[in-house]
Amino acid sequence: MSDGRGNSRRFHTIIALVEDRPGVLNRIASKWRQRGFNIESLAVGHSETPGLSRMTLVVDASHDAEQVVKQLDKLIDVVDIRDVSDEDIVAREMALIKVRCDAGNRSHIIEVVDIFRANIIDVSPESVIVEVTGDEGKIDAIFELLRPYGVIEMVRTGRVAMLRGSAASHPPLHEEYDRYPGQETW
Repeated sequence: MSDGRGNSRRFHTIIALVEDRPGVLNRIASKWRQRGFNIESLAVGHSETPGLSRMTLVVDASHDAEQVVKQLDKLIDVVDIRDVSDEDIVAREMALIKVRCDAGNRSHIIEVVDIFRANIIDVSPESVIVEVTGDEGKIDAIFELLRPYGVIEMVRTGRVAMLRGSAASHPPLHEEYDRYPGQETW
């Protein structure tokens, strides 16, 4: 992919298991910023383990992404971090799109929503809110089809990703206890 200036762009999907502490997100984002990389999307939420969150970052990093991942792995708040860009993953994004809607175009909007297996989650006399989940291409495609009706507002979660199959993205926690000898990390 090119950025319009002839430079090729390489997007990396990074999954990090981090401690739920103030400032963790800032420290991680700062490492990417210091190297001049743009964070294209960022999604953070609770993981299956209390006290730990899973963070999925998509970064535009044509070089040195591996070096930044290694530096981030040294941060005490980062339990584990992994670049899954070249692995077999399932990745999804969710978007809410508010579209102008009246009696004259409501059926057309419903057809578009049905084609994309999306859902209408709110209806008012002047608008509907559409919820759609899928890869970035699906989100972009439904947005383009809804745009002529008048998109009032859109919000996207950013990519979340997980390895396919039974393998976990991060080692089991019992293997992490020796990470910081003498220090309780959770």
